[in-house]
Amino acid sequence: MVGIWLSYWAIRNRRMNKLREMFFEQNGGLLMQQLLSSHSMGTKSARIFTEKELELATDNYNESRVLGQGGYGIVYKGILTSNQIVAIKKSKFMDNNNQINQMDQFINEVVILSQVIHKNVVKILGCCLETPVPLLVYEYVPGGTLYHHIHERKGSLSWSIRLKIATETADALSYLHSATETQILHRDVKSANILLDDNYMAKVSDFGASRLIPQDADNKTTMVQGTPGYLDPECYSSGILTEKSDVYSFGVVLAELLTGEKPISHGRKQEEKSLAIYFVLSVKRNSMFDILEPRVKTEAKQEQLQGMTELIQGCLKMKGDERPTMKAVALELERLKSQDVDSLHEWPVLNECGVDESVVVKTKRFVKWKSLEDESLLGRSISSCASSHETGNTSDLLMGCSSTMFLSSSTMDTEIMLAALGPRKK
Repeated sequence: MVGIWLSYWAIRNRRMNKLREMFFEQNGGLLMQQLLSSHSMGTKSARIFTEKELELATDNYNESRVLGQGGYGIVYKGILTSNQIVAIKKSKFMDNNNQINQMDQFINEVVILSQVIHKNVVKILGCCLETPVPLLVYEYVPGGTLYHHIHERKGSLSWSIRLKIATETADALSYLHSATETQILHRDVKSANILLDDNYMAKVSDFGASRLIPQDADNKTTMVQGTPGYLDPECYSSGILTEKSDVYSFGVVLAELLTGEKPISHGRKQEEKSLAIYFVLSVKRNSMFDILEPRVKTEAKQEQLQGMTELIQGCLKMKGDERPTMKAVALELERLKSQDVDSLHEWPVLNECGVDESVVVKTKRFVKWKSLEDESLLGRSISSCASSHETGNTSDLLMGCSSTMFLSSSTMDTEIMLAALGPRKK
């Protein structure tokens, strides 16, 4: 019996190995090996994983490891033998008619991400070619998507964090358009493709629809892909996507950050289902303030709102030639973001020491956070230390706050908090 059992497993293993070899060859394994080992691709850290490695990493693709799923397939959380946490993208199996296109997207994503080195672009660690549909392995980004934070956790993002995310995303797209050896068009920029880490650092992801544009070629592509609500309207008539198409899509993302509205909503009037149209019409009707997300209304400076509104309008121009470049967009967002830093050197108007939400908002503008998570502690901290301020006992002023909350000295911390609270009662 033991001999029969061993013979069965030997035959089974040989068949499985042959099947893996067949899939490896079918999925362009030799070509992928050449691409990943090419010095010009800058892919020293990317490698080809075995099927067994990824089965072990995901506990055989256990449902408890699912991070997300959609029309593209499923993304699993994996733990490699080195204890590194990764995200493994398992695309849905396509029929023969779509298999060539699916393979094209797979190779395209590996090729593009392998030559991109930017802190705000998700890093590809490698792929697996021993399965019917190839698998992609990425760095793990634990904070979820920007779409989730805007639309499913409404009000969870402060204005400063929204501006930070916008600036970092624009910087990444600008890099793709102009700083890489070969220009890269993302072609599917949307809030669901912007991942956030634990510190709300933005990571642009999902390059399956992207295209490399050689320097000596026209920076256009006739393969129109994208997501409704984000897609450049100019491409409907021309059938062409350009770098300005990414700018338009990013303009919609900025509108999401500002308003909290979805890119397509059936809750709005028929002619205003598109957020892009809804936003532009609201500006024309002078009702822009009415559609702002509540937290944005209370935390953003008037100059920042004005600048952001004008920037979004520029990105959403119907004609691509009239839109700014991503580099110009990134620079403008950096300028708007710097106004928060400038406010650290200003002093607010003193009040009668009434501790309310306006004080919390005011203080947020005068404190530069070392940890973004500490911001949520501010309301409780101000309330708990108000009585100490009234009696002159400032030693307990920052009680309850994280020791890493502020960048400046403890003395300056106290002065900043006192300025926000107002003069001490006699």
